[in-house]
Amino acid sequence: MKKVLKQFEETIDVILTLKQVQESLLLEPIREGKWSIREIVGHLYYWDKYNLEKMLPEMADGANLPPFPDHDEYNEEAISYLKDQPIESIINSFIATRKELIRSISNIGEDVRFTIGKGKRQLSVESFIKIFLKHDIHHLQQINEKLNK
Repeated sequence: MKKVLKQFEETIDVILTLKQVQESLLLEPIREGKWSIREIVGHLYYWDKYNLEKMLPEMADGANLPPFPDHDEYNEEAISYLKDQPIESIINSFIATRKELIRSISNIGEDVRFTIGKGKRQLSVESFIKIFLKHDIHHLQQINEKLNK
């Protein structure tokens, strides 16, 4: 569990380095028809916010957490919610929310098992975080590809 949380926390360091990148590069789509780095960071932030506000409070042994929202709709909502915020503000929001998410999730017992929505699979806090760690890795690869062109 500690290893997974440490990896989850390492995303903060990567996102923090974006403050050193020229803003115009952060606003360009990573590829035609795709999000910009700014939007990707906002997307990561918005999912962390969702997990912190909606999922973590429900995590208890034997609990059935609410189903995740429709991903496409939720992602559109995230982009809309963040459209007028400067990149530095989005980065700061991501960092603060990720730190709070890690702190809060660390207080949930490793033996706690729960399901999500209509899912039958029992998840632990660690397996839950692994879902989002995989999500982080996917988006961090996109960011790296854009910055290393």
